[in-house]
Amino acid sequence: MSEVNSVKEAIHKIEHFCAYQERCHDEVVQKLRTMKMDATEIDEILAHLIQENYLNESRFACSFARGKHRIKFWGKVRIVNELKFRNISTYNINLALKEITPEEYYTNFNTLAERNWHSVKESNTLKKRKKCCDFLLRKGYESNWVYEKVKELEATN
Repeated sequence: MSEVNSVKEAIHKIEHFCAYQERCHDEVVQKLRTMKMDATEIDEILAHLIQENYLNESRFACSFARGKHRIKFWGKVRIVNELKFRNISTYNINLALKEITPEEYYTNFNTLAERNWHSVKESNTLKKRKKCCDFLLRKGYESNWVYEKVKELEATN
């Protein structure tokens, strides 16, 4: 009898966990492990969450991509890597990338690049280029875009 209560309690807690913010399967499994659930209980709870639409990997991936691009200005390379790290399927990753329009992506990239270029206080041009390139690459933008944009910014200065 106590086992049923613990699973019911776990379901109740994990529903709140999923309702608060979109979660991927891995996050939920990790959380359930910290709640001392065994493999069969975890499977049962995951099935319940998916059936009740608390857990949806496609929705998570799309929300993740939109949020990281619009709020943190991450590029597609970083978004893809972070989603892969969370064991999101290639199908869902591709679906998520469609959430970012090419226009929005290009605008955010240019805004970020120009803001960073003007904020780097470096008199040595080579060091300034490296700092700017490193920043944009860390943000996850495509290297060919980064190098072309930095050359363009350097030429206008």
